[in-house]
Amino acid sequence: MNMKRNSAYLATSIVASALVFSTGWMLASQTASQDMNQAGQETKDAAKDTGNGVKKGTTSAYHATKHSATKAADKTKEGTTKAYDKTKEGTEKVFDPSAEPSTKAKDQAKERKQKTHDTVKEQNQKVQDATPQ
Repeated sequence: MNMKRNSAYLATSIVASALVFSTGWMLASQTASQDMNQAGQETKDAAKDTGNGVKKGTTSAYHATKHSATKAADKTKEGTTKAYDKTKEGTEKVFDPSAEPSTKAKDQAKERKQKTHDTVKEQNQKVQDATPQ
């Protein structure tokens, strides 16, 4: 009878040991799998963050370049207009000295109108650039 009891205990211990060992093995492999999954997820998140940062920087650079180019074009147009007006004034002085004051007034009005137009255009561009796409 003692032998039966000992063998029952032995069988129970073997089964319990096998269960503990296999459960430990499963937990260890599950943890490694979870670690790999988490590492992949973190890498994916880091790549997304980097992509978003690059996109934001590129968009900012695009808007700054566009703004500078527009401003330079407006200044060039303004300078060209002034040069044209000065040339026209000089030519008119030679042919008709009495026409100079009216020409100056027209030219000043034209420059003010052009500056106002350019300012409005620049403000509209800033509003467009500020709205998310």
